[in-house]
Amino acid sequence: MAQQSGTWNGKKSAVVLTYDDAIDVHLDHAIPALDSLGLKATFYLSVDSPGFSERTDEWTLVAKHGHELGNHTMYHPCAGNKPDRDWVRTEYDLATYSLDRIQKEILATNFVLQEIDGKKERTFAYPCGEYMVGDTSYIPLVEKNFVSARGVVARMLTKSNLDFYNVNSYTVHGQSGEELINLVKQAVEHGRLLVFMFHGIGGGHSIDVDLEAHSALLHYLKVHEQEIWIAPMVEVATYLRK
Repeated sequence: MAQQSGTWNGKKSAVVLTYDDAIDVHLDHAIPALDSLGLKATFYLSVDSPGFSERTDEWTLVAKHGHELGNHTMYHPCAGNKPDRDWVRTEYDLATYSLDRIQKEILATNFVLQEIDGKKERTFAYPCGEYMVGDTSYIPLVEKNFVSARGVVARMLTKSNLDFYNVNSYTVHGQSGEELINLVKQAVEHGRLLVFMFHGIGGGHSIDVDLEAHSALLHYLKVHEQEIWIAPMVEVATYLRK
């Protein structure tokens, strides 16, 4: 049964476009495509990334254009003891972190982002979708400092099953434009919130989608924006929390 249209700011469904890791292709490919259509998204930034630290002036403009600069930690720590995690540097292995260290790095990232965009409210994305430091969750820390937080489990959401501090999302990796559009159609049909998680856009990351598929999705959203609410995560979460 479809949700009432008023659930999603008066529209049939909501779509949030999120982009992780402050990759150069976000500035080179994603932002121009979004801005050409007047669509707004959330960019989860790890501020130690060269794609952020070497291009901060450009990220200032991204914020001025209405996109959200989300917090993705300072150094993107992930558990290094899982399969295919040889890319995790020893000093940023989440298994070696304390709650105090993750807190300091998250708050330092908030400070840097506020210097860029002047905003105090934003959302967070757990690197690798992981939120355990040892046997302790750092979600309570996130709850104190953010409007909402995005996770990585693929599921469409109703307002009643939405966990504001582990919002489900669909990883985009190699899908065709048609496949991405079909997800949007399902969200509209069933009155759901659909969150996309992008990394590479036409290259730039091992998790990637080609430019044509990305463009097809954006153009479909633009054509159907009368029935789909397309907004940054912070706007959607703030609205729904009210």
